[in-house]
Amino acid sequence: MSWQRPIQGCLVWTGCLMSAVVWGQAGEDGQGNDPAKLDPISVTATGRAMSPFDYPGMVSVVDNESLRDRQPSSLDDAFGRMPNVEFTGGPRRTGEVPSIRGFDGSDVVVTVDGARQNFLSGHDGRVFVDPSLLREVEVVRGPSSSLYGSGATGGVIALRTLRARDLLGPDDNAGVRFRGSYQSVNEEESGGVTAYGRPVEELGLLANINARNSGTIELGDGNELTNSDDDIVSGLLKANWQPGDHSELELSYIGFDNDAREPNNGQGAGGDNSVDKAIESETARLRYDYSDPANPWLDVKALAYRSEQSVDERRLDDDGLGPQGELLTREVETTGFRVDNRSRFAWDGGSVSFTLGGEYYEDEQTAEAGGGTRGGVPSGEFDFRAAFAQAQLRFNKLGALPGQVSLLPGIRYDGYKASGGLGAEPDDSELSPRLGVTWKPTPETLLFANRADAFRAPTLNELFSTGEHFTIPRVGTNNFVPNTDLAPQRTETWEAGAGLDLSDVLVDGDTFTIKATHFETDAEDFIDQEVDQPFPPACFPPNCNGTTRAVNVGSAELWGQEFQGSYRVGAFTASFGFSRIDGEDDQSGDKLGVLTPAQGTLDLRYELADLDSTVGGRLLVADDFDKVNEPAEERDAYEVVDLSYRWQPRQPGLRGLNVRAGVDNVFDEAYSRVFTGAAEPGRNIKLSVSYNLRW
Repeated sequence: MSWQRPIQGCLVWTGCLMSAVVWGQAGEDGQGNDPAKLDPISVTATGRAMSPFDYPGMVSVVDNESLRDRQPSSLDDAFGRMPNVEFTGGPRRTGEVPSIRGFDGSDVVVTVDGARQNFLSGHDGRVFVDPSLLREVEVVRGPSSSLYGSGATGGVIALRTLRARDLLGPDDNAGVRFRGSYQSVNEEESGGVTAYGRPVEELGLLANINARNSGTIELGDGNELTNSDDDIVSGLLKANWQPGDHSELELSYIGFDNDAREPNNGQGAGGDNSVDKAIESETARLRYDYSDPANPWLDVKALAYRSEQSVDERRLDDDGLGPQGELLTREVETTGFRVDNRSRFAWDGGSVSFTLGGEYYEDEQTAEAGGGTRGGVPSGEFDFRAAFAQAQLRFNKLGALPGQVSLLPGIRYDGYKASGGLGAEPDDSELSPRLGVTWKPTPETLLFANRADAFRAPTLNELFSTGEHFTIPRVGTNNFVPNTDLAPQRTETWEAGAGLDLSDVLVDGDTFTIKATHFETDAEDFIDQEVDQPFPPACFPPNCNGTTRAVNVGSAELWGQEFQGSYRVGAFTASFGFSRIDGEDDQSGDKLGVLTPAQGTLDLRYELADLDSTVGGRLLVADDFDKVNEPAEERDAYEVVDLSYRWQPRQPGLRGLNVRAGVDNVFDEAYSRVFTGAAEPGRNIKLSVSYNLRW
């Protein structure tokens, strides 16, 4: 983008300098909720607002203030160690790939303000959004295919960006927020400006621009991860207009531009095979909502969007799989439309909310290597069309059962068609039913069960890949082979759990909340990559040529447990979580899935009201990891401690100032996460200063 360079240095320092202003109107909004507290409202899980505690499954929501307290530099920082949710791929932000309950890639749906982010690659990340633009993130763990279709096998990650009303007070008409930050582990400097306003009562406007610059990453094992330079500019434009009492239009544009220098495989530890990597992401969307409380039949939400993500890599040496100067390109364009309507009814014994909707989206992928075909990345199109229905029924009394019973039945039809220039156009259709049941014998206790079918359509890369995969000097070449007969991957998940939401447990006024679950997922026609590479004496070099292709394997199973909860009394909060996951091929017994060690988290916070401050500490404990097929993939146990501090003065002369400081990995623990070629970052000192002026 042509606007990146002139403003980069200015933005990095403007946020820091302007944040030192000590006159203003108000501080940042929000109450600093933690995702494990189960307080925020979920809208992704069912399509309508509800408490995560009442949902027949596991949902985590991180609100705006919690995001700011974490001082996130990447999406991995923003998600903050949710149970069975990982952003693996090493310390480089460009290599981060989300996984949920052992599923990753095309088995996880990612949306930004409802717009699908369908970019997929082996080593170049999955979604490109600067965390400074986010107001909230929500993760639904487990199948959500009745609402979201192909890819929701592991779950759904919903990212939501800032709106003007998130920063404006009830008596404000306009404002500006300046922000600057620094972290030591990669000498990252970041700064941004957000302007927002309400020129008339019906219209909210917001414009944000942010710059981020970082370099070599210091690792906990004492080494340095070189070739890790990022030069990022991101921006957000958003307008919310209410043309009538019951309707709203929202128009937005999100941009992300990163000029990075790193290995072609951003997830690796080495410095060879260096590339100049240009990463761009743009999402434009238009949303329309209509909801009249006096009309229970009509509650319409419609969304149209276009997302474009591209990664261009220019080889800087001859150490990789191609010549110096070769340009590798990959671009994915997604165009989509979604509409649904909710009808609500109530009677003496309960209520029902019924959702009907439809969706269409198209992915178009283009790729080149040196102006020709790029091995493993075919050009092609994928079309999806869907219709779905879901009901939420609540019975205040059901037969002889005490307490409240809720049912969540749903079903979705998906049809898809792929084309990749090989003469074949695979197409198929699927039905994805689900049923969730929640029983609350008392207002403080909950039992739930959930059964859901899900599917995942094969990707363009799996169906149509051709060209060279890798070459072994003086031995032979391995080439991709297309497989247009791939069947969609199908799964069946059972889940059951319980929860407690208690008050006055140890002392008057305290609260204790916990929710736990066990889940099992059975998969058929599991899509896997088969690499067949012969070696002497089975062949004669240099003609030991092999193949790589995607195949369906018979059946597989993944299972695990997780819980999350909190205890609160006065100014003190303790939040905690635990997760465990395992998976294997039913026929061979081999481990499969993005498995992780059993791990627990503890987050402590104490509000010092007299000092306008909050102090916190977080502990992550992970067990030894040996659920592997290769000994080299084993990992040692580790413990990581983080500390945080926030000062948000309430005095009239300082109101609007917000200072945050923290230390991640306080004891410089040397540890590595699973399926990653590099150790994690070492001790990281973080500081951010923001100033919010409203009038």
